[in-house]
Amino acid sequence: MTGSVRTIRMEIEYDGTGFCGWQRQSGSLPTVQGAIEAALGRITQEKIGIDGAGRTDKGVHARGQVASFATASTMELGRLKHSCNSLLPGAIRITAMRQVPESFHARFSATSREYRYFLLERPSAIDSRFAGCCHGKLDLAAMNRLASMLAGTHDFTAFSKEDSDQPGTLCTIKVTRWYRFGRFYVFHIEANRFLRSMVRFLVAGMIEAGKGRLGEEEFATMLESGRRLPNLKPADAAGLFLWKVRYK
Repeated sequence: MTGSVRTIRMEIEYDGTGFCGWQRQSGSLPTVQGAIEAALGRITQEKIGIDGAGRTDKGVHARGQVASFATASTMELGRLKHSCNSLLPGAIRITAMRQVPESFHARFSATSREYRYFLLERPSAIDSRFAGCCHGKLDLAAMNRLASMLAGTHDFTAFSKEDSDQPGTLCTIKVTRWYRFGRFYVFHIEANRFLRSMVRFLVAGMIEAGKGRLGEEEFATMLESGRRLPNLKPADAAGLFLWKVRYK
């Protein structure tokens, strides 16, 4: 380990089924961040700390997570990526690695994050690992009427879990829509930031609307009042993917 410190940006995909979320935790609980830090530390012989663009919950997946870290190692990045992937469990893969300016920060430099939620009408022995299940047909038009209410800046207290690390509860939604993709209902949402479990609570509310059990007024009242219906639980984590992170 010689030379000046470099800031490295990584793109990562993972199957979150067997992990207790992205964020490193005390004890021996398996996390995606912890696994990558351990692999990088073993290769570089440094104590590596990585910063992720999004802190996905237990069981949530990522197709396009971004993370950054600093290292004094001079190892060629292609070799570093290959070595890291050889040490990581098969459920985690670093798909790209490149040097970026020192000012880059995976979380704070991001301008928006995109999530997608996949939903099946019936349980599947194969696809249930990567999709929620609504147990029946849904009214897609009704769900999209609710989705259209989310555009712009709103307080999403009613659709999130408390998190002391979150600076406020306002989020600005740029894209929000439901569509069909083969056997799946897919919810596509992009925002400047997301609160803890926010997408899963929104999906749960819109599933209720799609089944005719939640009206537009009730949904709007939750959004405006910050009070969640007591029986509304977050949708299954298996269906949620951090899809893409955007930067300037």
